Amino acid sequence: MVNIQGKTALITGASRGIGRAIAIEFAQQGIKRLLLVSRNHQRLTEVATEAEALGAKVTLFPLDLAEPVAINIAVAKAWRDYGPIHILVNCAGVAHQSVFLASRPAQVEAEINTNLLGMYTITRLVARRMVAQQEGTIINVSSLMGKLAAPTMATYSATKYAIVGFTQALRGELAPHNIKVVSLLPSLTETDMTNRLDWFRWIIPTTPQRVAQSLVAGLRRGTAEILVGWQSHLAVWCDRIAPRLMEKILCFAAPLPDTNPQLTRLREARASSR
Repeated sequence: MVNIQGKTALITGASRGIGRAIAIEFAQQGIKRLLLVSRNHQRLTEVATEAEALGAKVTLFPLDLAEPVAINIAVAKAWRDYGPIHILVNCAGVAHQSVFLASRPAQVEAEINTNLLGMYTITRLVARRMVAQQEGTIINVSSLMGKLAAPTMATYSATKYAIVGFTQALRGELAPHNIKVVSLLPSLTETDMTNRLDWFRWIIPTTPQRVAQSLVAGLRRGTAEILVGWQSHLAVWCDRIAPRLMEKILCFAAPLPDTNPQLTRLREARASSR
């Protein structure tokens, strides 16, 4: 069981979507201080205003997780000025949808750098200090696609699978130091990021607020891996008992081939080169 009342939490990706919702939900649940990290200072300020109205103290860190030196300085400053960080929420992430053969290296690199390397950098810095104080909770936001990979989301799925594995490994390593490591796996969530994607058939999107509420409920129960929504539980259960059938369903539900303009352009380019 994790009690967030009176604690200090650092949240990455806090300016929008799930990260923002978690910050607000933590404030509603009695968090003492929020350390909010994002590249967008203006949006962070808006989140801070809302969280402070709920009674939380808020400090902003407009940073890019791709800059490890800046992250190192920020974490050291936060610990010095505001005391120990009890909860780390790794929520920063990007997603680029594309059929694999039409994917762009720059977008692949962006997903890996933010979703994995940025998370690794800040987790290492915070976890070392949590070990010294023998207390802490680390929450890594993965995705249902960290359990079920799907066409058009190859790199994103790869990073989210990696987060699940990373979380599981850390859970075993850090448990002797009284540090809990939790994975949060939301399904399709209505955010600025997902609104730019072609949605899969039959998926009923959830809200960032529902994801944040599920996280708090899971922390109270002491759940190590928090799935959000009945569709997620059903999909994971079906994959366990009939993985080949589930794979076919995912392929049919995916926005391809004819509905994907990138795939259409790829086919046209291939045909014109003959």
